[in-house]
Amino acid sequence: MRKQFMVLGVGRFGSAVAIELERLGHEVLAIDRSERAIEAVADYVTHAVTADVTDLEVLRTLGAQDFDAAVVAIGADERSSIMATVLLKKLGVRFVLAKAQNQLHGDILTMVGADRVVYPERETGIRVAHSLTMPLAKDYFDVGPGYGLAKVVVDQRMAGKTLEELDLRERFGVTPLFLRRGDQVIMNPHRGERLRLGDELTIAGRDEQLQQVLLL
Repeated sequence: MRKQFMVLGVGRFGSAVAIELERLGHEVLAIDRSERAIEAVADYVTHAVTADVTDLEVLRTLGAQDFDAAVVAIGADERSSIMATVLLKKLGVRFVLAKAQNQLHGDILTMVGADRVVYPERETGIRVAHSLTMPLAKDYFDVGPGYGLAKVVVDQRMAGKTLEELDLRERFGVTPLFLRRGDQVIMNPHRGERLRLGDELTIAGRDEQLQQVLLL
């Protein structure tokens, strides 16, 4: 399903997120104060605008409140990053992911309403982009063009069913690789394995197939 994403700040991290989201088939609005930064991504995203993201009226005019999610990827200006996060939540943006420079910055972003905080030294822009398109996945790992691994936490919809009953290979073309249950890790889980609430199942497949499983 095509979604709308707003990316605020298109430096190295932000541009990687924006371009990958666009490649995955979503609509992306990239915003940055720097005309040079916007020119660098303009050909790769749906819309690219030079604007001040710490101005409430600017964000309102750009329709921030109508987007599925926003990514605050502002560089070293922590104050602007925090302000943009506050304004996005004030406008009612459903999901705001914010990039933090350090742990304290991350804690403040969480306090002012960020739904998720990421640290670029730990997570790449491409990985973050995939996680945004697969919100039900606990984690995502890119293993090649169009292919990945997704870690899924078993919820009420899957709990109590065996892998055979879910039939992930035949229905979606994905392969269950690992099953983590507490401290126990089961490699290549048997089709008769019955899933329990809270289990973590790692599956491999094409990105679009992984997304279908996450919409079960």
